[in-house]
Amino acid sequence: MFVVTGATGNVGRALVRMLTEARLPVTAVARHVTGADVPPGVRAVAADLAEPAGLGTAFEGGEALFLLVAGEDPHGILDAARTAGIRKVVLLSSQGVATRPEAYGHPARFEAAVRESGLDWTILRSGGMAGNAFAWAESIRTRREAAAPFGDVGLPFVDPEDVAAVAAATLRPGAHLGATYTLTGPAATTPRERAAAIATALGEPVRFTEQTREEAHEQMARSMPLPVVEGTLTILGTPTDSEQRVSPDAERVLGRKPGSFAAWAERNVAAFR
Repeated sequence: MFVVTGATGNVGRALVRMLTEARLPVTAVARHVTGADVPPGVRAVAADLAEPAGLGTAFEGGEALFLLVAGEDPHGILDAARTAGIRKVVLLSSQGVATRPEAYGHPARFEAAVRESGLDWTILRSGGMAGNAFAWAESIRTRREAAAPFGDVGLPFVDPEDVAAVAAATLRPGAHLGATYTLTGPAATTPRERAAAIATALGEPVRFTEQTREEAHEQMARSMPLPVVEGTLTILGTPTDSEQRVSPDAERVLGRKPGSFAAWAERNVAAFR
């Protein structure tokens, strides 16, 4: 049994689908998940990673766990996994653990707990995800406008489907043990270029507006903790060489190049219509 936390998110939903298509048994875990949210035959269990004491039922019967960085007690989560009989964990972490350790202490604590857990493990450090562009969905649908700071600074955003595909490969027993992979897309794109890719997918123009850092900070702070806002804006505005570099890890695991942002936009164009 494969246990997938964050099963209703961009990566988790895709991972549940991929494992199910491979005819593997899956338990989908999220705070508000129901059977209507998952493919037929998938066991859905509503549980919260912020409350490790309540994870026993969710983890029951599991052999491998896909784990998000969520909650404040990674040791408690991993203790619950071990007690339930789980033998392997694949953690979805952040590239910022390596590039901005002072700002990414939370995922770093999860990484340390995974390494100390006594379980088999693989760590996936994701760069920025193409799915972040869903933040533009309403403004593009209603006004054909997209706004972002640092309009001409490029980063190799990764398709969540590729993150899920790497997770599916690394969850297999005995696969990629003790490996830490950095996941990026195949090329750096700027916010302006990403807006243009969505416009191409739509077949209609989308006006791009470059925000000031202050405007972006105010907007992001409505839904993100302030330290995360600061760290994110620093990466977006003044990325290091390593943050702009395309990692070969996804291609090595998958045996193919990861998908482009343009391909992601084509596949998800309905969200912007």
